[in-house]
Amino acid sequence: MNIYKSDVEAADALREKYGVLRREIAKVIVGQDDVIKNCLISIFCKGHVLLVGVPGLAKTLLVNTISKTLGLTYNRIQFTPDLMPSDIIGTEILGENRQFRFIPGPVFANIILADEINRTPPKTQSALLEAMQEKTITVAGQSHHLQEPFFVLATQNPIEQEGTYPLPEAQLDRFMFNLWLDYPSYEEEIRVVKNTTSESQGNAGPVMSGDEIKLFQHLVRKVPVPDNVFEYAVSLVSKTRPNTDLSHEWTNKFISWGAGPRASQYLILGAKCHALISGKYAPDIEDVKAIALPVLRHRIVRNYAAEAEGIKMSDIISRLI
Repeated sequence: MNIYKSDVEAADALREKYGVLRREIAKVIVGQDDVIKNCLISIFCKGHVLLVGVPGLAKTLLVNTISKTLGLTYNRIQFTPDLMPSDIIGTEILGENRQFRFIPGPVFANIILADEINRTPPKTQSALLEAMQEKTITVAGQSHHLQEPFFVLATQNPIEQEGTYPLPEAQLDRFMFNLWLDYPSYEEEIRVVKNTTSESQGNAGPVMSGDEIKLFQHLVRKVPVPDNVFEYAVSLVSKTRPNTDLSHEWTNKFISWGAGPRASQYLILGAKCHALISGKYAPDIEDVKAIALPVLRHRIVRNYAAEAEGIKMSDIISRLI
C-alpha cells in the first residue's frame, strides 16, 4: 500500500530514509561507505551482491546490521564442501500421518548471507543461484515461493583458492554488484578496536519495514531515464566486447570476453537508485559512472596479456569510462 501522495514525495522519502539508514548502520560499522551504499542500492533494485574480502573485515556483521536496520529476517549459510542443496532449500520428511511434509531450509528469509560460496560444489551453488533468479524453489515437484524482499549477499575469500569451486561466469552474471572490501584506514582501525574491545558496543535498530522496501523497489523502476543515459550505458557495455564495432582498443588488447545485456540493465537500474539517494529525480551519465565498476568488474574476462602486464580490471573499466 502506497502511503505517499506522489512519486516525488516517495522519492524524497527514499533519500531521507537512506540518510537515516546510513547513520544507523554507522553506529556498528566503521567506514566501508561505498560497500554499504552499493549494498543498499542493490536491495532497492532487487539485485544481489558478491562481496570479496579477506577474513575479519566485518562482512557478516555488515549483513547482520543491514538486516536489522531494514527490519528483515536474516539467515547465514556457511558453505562447505559437504553442503547439500537440501541443506539450503529444505527437504521433505514423512510425517506421523504417513504424509510428506516440507521443512523449509535457511533460504526462506529476506536476507541470506552465503558465506564463502566458492567452498561448495557447483550442484549446491546452483541451488542458491536458482532461488536468486526465480524467487522460488522446487522440491518434489512442488514450487515454494520465497519471502519478498529477497536479497543474497555471497562472500568469497580472495586469498585461499585451494579446495574451492570458483563460480562460472554465467552464475557470476546473476549478481548485480561485485564489491571488494579493503582494509580500514589507520584512523578507522583505531575506532574499530576501541568499539569492539570496550563494554559498551553500538547497536542498530530498525528504520524501515519490508513493505516500505517493496514500495521503494517499485519506485526505482518508475524513475524516468533520458535517452542519452540509455545510450551511454549500452555503449559502455558494448565497448567491453572485443572485436565488435564499438570495442575499445584496450578491449581488443586485454579482454577475451565482454559483458552481456544484463550489465546494461543493471547499469540503468543502479543509476536510477543512485540518482534518487543523491536527491535527483532522474539519472544522468555521472550516476552510471558511479556504479559502473562494481557492475562490470565480474562480467569481463581478462586475457593473458592483461595478466602478464599487470593490468587490473579496474584499470580497464576506468579507461573505458
